[in-house]
Amino acid sequence: MENCPLQFKGLYLGRAGKPTLILEAIASCNLRIWHAFFGTPCRCNDINVLESSPIFNDVFEGHAPPINFVINGHQYDMGYYLTDGIYPQRATFIPTISLPLNEKESIFAQKQESKRKDVERAFGVLQALFAIIRQPTLARDKYMLGKIMFTCIIRNMITEDERD
Repeated sequence: MENCPLQFKGLYLGRAGKPTLILEAIASCNLRIWHAFFGTPCRCNDINVLESSPIFNDVFEGHAPPINFVINGHQYDMGYYLTDGIYPQRATFIPTISLPLNEKESIFAQKQESKRKDVERAFGVLQALFAIIRQPTLARDKYMLGKIMFTCIIRNMITEDERD
């Protein structure tokens, strides 16, 4: 906190009273991180992070890449993101079913929650592999911290590819 420039102290203040930056990530069940957006101040809520993230620019502008899949014989041509209840209503956001009314909804809610945990597991693996991520940093430059974060993500992906 003492190294944080005065004008940024409140902006980057986290829940524990320490300067914090948010990592937004999209990960798959094999713990591969497909998208990472680092450096958003901690005081931002999920909506503010979403609005500052580049991941949805193409979606919001109607230029998203074509996606085609079939479920139960029904053809879909639009991808989707699993979210919690605070995200705005968009066709690409599928919110959690907080109170499932039948077995089908209950199974969907369980599957969705397990997929949402993939990001937490992927970040946990990064923290286990790279001590620089789990320790407080002395660097004051958020761009350097971002480079460190992306280097760890890329290094982990290369290691996983070579292992296979």
